[in-house]
Amino acid sequence: MSTQTSEYKRITTKTVLAMKQKGEKLAMLTAYDFITARLLDDAGIEIILVGDSVANVVQGLETTIPVTLDEMIYHTKVVRRAVKRAMLLADMPFMSYQVDVKEAVRNCGRMLKESGAEAVKMEGGSRMIPLIEQLVDIGIPVMGHLGLTPQSIYKFGTYEVRAKESAEAKQLVNDAIALDKAGVFGIVLEKIPDTLAAKVTKSVSCSTIGIGAGAFCDGQVLVTNDMLGMNEQFRPRFVRKYANLSEEMRTAFQSYIADVKLAKFPSKKESY
Repeated sequence: MSTQTSEYKRITTKTVLAMKQKGEKLAMLTAYDFITARLLDDAGIEIILVGDSVANVVQGLETTIPVTLDEMIYHTKVVRRAVKRAMLLADMPFMSYQVDVKEAVRNCGRMLKESGAEAVKMEGGSRMIPLIEQLVDIGIPVMGHLGLTPQSIYKFGTYEVRAKESAEAKQLVNDAIALDKAGVFGIVLEKIPDTLAAKVTKSVSCSTIGIGAGAFCDGQVLVTNDMLGMNEQFRPRFVRKYANLSEEMRTAFQSYIADVKLAKFPSKKESY
């Protein structure tokens, strides 16, 4: 565990805001299962995100659109059993919060009550303000998400960098300021220029978490499967691979198969 954050016994929204004020970088990674979550928590991660990216890395889907609220609650509940120190953050899936405020509040309440999540994350800018204000008012912490928002992929038509043009960049800054005033404790900034991310970070009191948004954010997030090198087909420039587990796993599987075929496994010592 890093000495910089070892003083925090539990990570809460208060912790996240305090880290920004102290200039301490925050680390966030995803988990969708018990064992991964336990390893992340033991390692000292500040926030564990049960992301709707479960659609891509667990369910094998092309986009995050099909993931349901019940599926997100299930995976978050599984992760909850492993997490002792980190904050547990859950994505609200597509169409669970966009229809109307009343339905969205009920769905966010279900997420916290049924899964054990401590906060929810949702995509969108200024149009989300009425919902965010009501959620914060009743005690549901919210993290926003701006820039490339995967639930809007059919609108964008591409996964390319967002807000490169001045008009979209200006709107993104305005949206971030509006989310901050509405009471979010953090904002994920995905695939935007690093200079724009730096401007947003200086313009808001909440924490900014970058993914493909450069080094000037208050923290960083990656999909765990990506940074472990488990997804060989996904190689964006913003993902640093800290391991090559796909190759290690393949080698282990082949060794096991060979040992079984040659009757080398199990050995006498491994038998009863």
